[in-house]
Amino acid sequence: MSRIKLIKKLKEKNPQLNKFELESAVDVFSKTVSDALISGKNVEIRGLGRWYLKKLKENFNARNPSTNELIYKPERVKVRFRSSKKLNKRINEWK
Repeated sequence: MSRIKLIKKLKEKNPQLNKFELESAVDVFSKTVSDALISGKNVEIRGLGRWYLKKLKENFNARNPSTNELIYKPERVKVRFRSSKKLNKRINEWK
């Protein structure tokens, strides 16, 4: 779901709020999550899931598939999301 579709869905559920208020709420949510992850904290929303950082080790033996030459991949951090049991249950019931 895109940001615009999310705002439209929120507008359907909350007609008393205007579009600007809903846009700012979505922006504040995404900024808060990203700021927490940047500072190294995990973000957990009960019933939805958890965002966390995972450190990936450096790799000296990676290969460029087109030229087959060895390349070096430095240590890096990736954002991961793990859905909650409640969300997994709802997704599996839906199918």
